Amino acid sequence: MATLAHPHAGADARSFDHWSEGRIDDSDLSHIPGEAGWPVVGNTFRMLADPHGFARRMIDTYGKVYKNRAFGGWQVALIGAEANELLLFDRNKMFSSEQGWGPILDQLFPRGLMLIDFEHHRVDRRALSIAFKPEPMRHYSGALNSGISREVESWEGPMTFYTAIKKLTLDLAADSFIGIPWGPEADRINEAFVDMVQASVAPVRKPLPFTKMKKGVDGRAYLIDYFTRETHRRRAEGGGQDMFSQFATATREDGSLLPVDEVVDHMNFLMMAAHDTITSSATSLIYYLAKNPEWQEKLREEVFAVTGGPDGSGKARALDYDDLGKLELTEMAFKEALRMVPPVPSMPRRALREFEYEGYRIPAGTMVGINIYWTHHSEEYWEDPFTFDPMRFTPDKVKARHKYAWVPFGGGAHMCLGLHFAYMQVKILIAQLLQRYRIEVADGYAPAWQEWPIPQPKDGLKVEFVKL
Repeated sequence: MATLAHPHAGADARSFDHWSEGRIDDSDLSHIPGEAGWPVVGNTFRMLADPHGFARRMIDTYGKVYKNRAFGGWQVALIGAEANELLLFDRNKMFSSEQGWGPILDQLFPRGLMLIDFEHHRVDRRALSIAFKPEPMRHYSGALNSGISREVESWEGPMTFYTAIKKLTLDLAADSFIGIPWGPEADRINEAFVDMVQASVAPVRKPLPFTKMKKGVDGRAYLIDYFTRETHRRRAEGGGQDMFSQFATATREDGSLLPVDEVVDHMNFLMMAAHDTITSSATSLIYYLAKNPEWQEKLREEVFAVTGGPDGSGKARALDYDDLGKLELTEMAFKEALRMVPPVPSMPRRALREFEYEGYRIPAGTMVGINIYWTHHSEEYWEDPFTFDPMRFTPDKVKARHKYAWVPFGGGAHMCLGLHFAYMQVKILIAQLLQRYRIEVADGYAPAWQEWPIPQPKDGLKVEFVKL
């Protein structure tokens, strides 16, 4: 249980208005168990080498509240569903997402929706939410159906799935988000997003020549130029149904347009989130359906029942927007894949005020974090947690479980704005694939995964699509 140690002290959330101020040192956290790791680099390389193994060892050794020095400073880990609720729901506005993600993403995705707090976040989120209302979502669903159908038609045979789905999600984001097919800049734009995501966990945090951070910062500069030109063009030409046009013309409560640089930063962040996290989560779902053919067949039966199956010419039917909610088993399977491989395995925050948790005093200014992967695989909340079982997400089991034991989309005010878009895209993908193919992997196949910053199979996921 958490309590404010000084409920009237520093009540203004701006008491730490930049993440580099009020730095926490060894003496501030001397009462909290944990370890500093190696000189200078701390535990950075140990965490990058095996983040889940490192977390298990720390929890086994020190318990569910521990300190760790990595990426240039101290962090206190708060582990479990109760900790998830404390940080994500944040009923007392004690934690800054901006200052939590800042040291990791400030050079790459500043002012993205995840990197702003409280009233600024509320106002911008409300303005941007227009892009996810039913009318634009219906428009996106048509674009997704046609784009996915056109691409997966040629997927018969063995392939590296991650590579294929990454290209497809970028193409779909261009269509649904920007409203235009990519031109010659497609490869450069994709490269820029990849460089920015990889730079987010680069051990060297300055953009020195030949470093990942330098490549990430250069990628950001390229995208800022691209999206700035596009924002001005959209405003000059008027609105459209694509997401970018919705953002470019979105207004705040007082009727004012969002500043161009903020539109660009929001678009940059949301494109990354939609591109990379959907790629990761779709890959994990395909892997688990290939490994569990009985579940694949159950989903296929559901898809056929909802869509009617392929038409008289053998072409897969589109999944109608109004039928999305009928794919209940498909949604449960997707939720289970998100549990098994959460696309954001951990989340940082910064404490704006001193508080107490599980008997430990956590000073104001402390970087704190939750471990989503650990909670998703804890026997405290899940029976046989490393087994794929979509039946965990029946309504009765969801109701009986701690609300914050499953948080792949975060929670509270910062709940992922595009989560319904993610569900829609994955359901349409599954509907198109399962009307055409059986998804198979070799016996005993179990790829190693790159766990950070966004999970992906190191070999790209070798699957075979066998024509029905």
